[in-house]
Amino acid sequence: MVKSAHNLMAYNSQICVDDKFKFIVATDVTSQGTDKQELHKMALQTKEVITSPDLVILADKGYYSAAEIKKCVDDGIKTLVLAIRTGQELVNKGKFTKDKFIYDKEQDAYICPNNKLVSRTKSINKSYARIMHMYRSSQSDCNACPIKDNCLGEKTKQKQTQRWEHQELLDTYNKNMKTPEAKALYKKRGSIVEHPFGTIKRNLGWDHFLVRSKKKVQGENALIMFTYNFKRLLNLIGIALFKKLLIAIKDGDLTNIREEIALYIASSRLYIVDFFQYIFMVQFSKKLA
Repeated sequence: MVKSAHNLMAYNSQICVDDKFKFIVATDVTSQGTDKQELHKMALQTKEVITSPDLVILADKGYYSAAEIKKCVDDGIKTLVLAIRTGQELVNKGKFTKDKFIYDKEQDAYICPNNKLVSRTKSINKSYARIMHMYRSSQSDCNACPIKDNCLGEKTKQKQTQRWEHQELLDTYNKNMKTPEAKALYKKRGSIVEHPFGTIKRNLGWDHFLVRSKKKVQGENALIMFTYNFKRLLNLIGIALFKKLLIAIKDGDLTNIREEIALYIASSRLYIVDFFQYIFMVQFSKKLA
């Protein structure tokens, strides 16, 4: 969901959706043009609602950011985000891609396809507080290399590359993404997140923000997501049970209603009451405050 106009601020709506009931468990609004800085923030909000140790955050490749993935790992949040594929242009030109250069941890250097060292020269600070280590080959090695045309440009005299200070963590992460288990789980992403957006656009008839200023947009966004969750809840438990649920929440006694709802939608879905109480009464009320 985007609000856009000529020479005006544009806003993107961010949501996290639970895979069982398709509830929106976290939402926010950002003015960023990309999603690269949103993964950790949305993952933290989701973790507040879904406290299960088995929580896994699935996100499309637009959210792929080494720094954001590192933050999630540090906070014990498991994520599955597909890396953006790069290097196809080099392949089309008959050039070696970076994966052809093997990192040697002991020497802190890369081994090129001609079995020569590409050694570390310096470290620099880059965007998003990342420290990158820079590597460069020997010019004499490159001059004598029989396959340099597959590596260097016409005016390039030696190979240069870079490595993130936490690249080992990222390599392990990307390797895990290639496992059958991760691939099977990741395939579910589209069907999970597209359900709310499809419902909001088609059933609620909402496809853009009507107000201006970030605070007002956040309020409108919260109302729309609240409306979706409300309709979703009614579809799951019906109006009669919903009325009983409101009374139980008001009285502060959820024991009986939990049992009744469990019988209605299946015992494995008991935590729907907790979702309603937390999402509607806490999360979205903050957005509207």
